[in-house]
Amino acid sequence: MRASSSQKLQSAVPLRIPAQAEQTVFIVDDDEDVRASLVWLFESAGLAARSFASAEVFLASREWQRPGCLVLDLRIPGMDGAALFERLRGQGQGRTLPVIFLSAHGDIPTTVRLLQRGAFDFVEKPFAEGEIVAKVKKALSRNRLLRARERERAELRKRLARLTGREREVLDRVTRGQANKVIAIELGIAQKTVEIHRSHVMRKMGARTLVELFSINILLGEAKGNPL
Repeated sequence: MRASSSQKLQSAVPLRIPAQAEQTVFIVDDDEDVRASLVWLFESAGLAARSFASAEVFLASREWQRPGCLVLDLRIPGMDGAALFERLRGQGQGRTLPVIFLSAHGDIPTTVRLLQRGAFDFVEKPFAEGEIVAKVKKALSRNRLLRARERERAELRKRLARLTGREREVLDRVTRGQANKVIAIELGIAQKTVEIHRSHVMRKMGARTLVELFSINILLGEAKGNPL
C-alpha cells in the first residue's frame, strides 16, 4: 500500500511537536437526563467528558478549541445542532473537531446532508451504548490524526517563513518539476546559483531528498486547500 504524504513526512522529516493534551468528549444536548447519562457512559469507558445545555453555552466556553470530539443533538433550542456545526466550520474547527450527531429517524435527510458537509458520523435515537462509545473512540482517533497534521503544517509554515524571496521562487519551481537549467533561465541567474539556493531550501525545510521536499510541499498545499 502506498504511504500518504503525511506518513512519508512523519518518517522522513523529524518535527519537534509538543505532546497533545488529554482529549475530551463534549456533549451538547438540552435534555439534562441525556447529558448525565452520556457523561456517565463515556467516563465508565475511561473517557473524559463534559456536557453543555446549549450551543450558545458551548461556544462561549471556548472548549471547542481543545482536543476531543463533539456529540451534538441535532434538535436543540436556540442555535440548533446544524447551525452550531456550520459555526464551528466557519471558525476553522471543522477540520479537527469530529462531530457526531444525535438524530431522530425524521432527521435522516438533514443528517446525510451534514455528513456530506464534513460531519464525522451520526447516531440515531434511541441509541445502543456500545454503538455510541465505539463511534466516539473512532472520532477521538480521527481527532488525534488531524491535530497531528495541523501541528506538522504549523511547523512547516514556520520553516517556509525562513526562506528568502529567491529561495521561495526556487522552491516553487523545483516542486513543479523544473530542472535547474530551466529555473536559471526563468529567473535570469546562473545555474550554479540555483543549485546553491536549492541546497539552502532543502536545509531550511528539513528535507534530505527531493521526494521529502515534494511531500512537504504537498502537506503545505493541503493546508491551503483545507481538504480535511
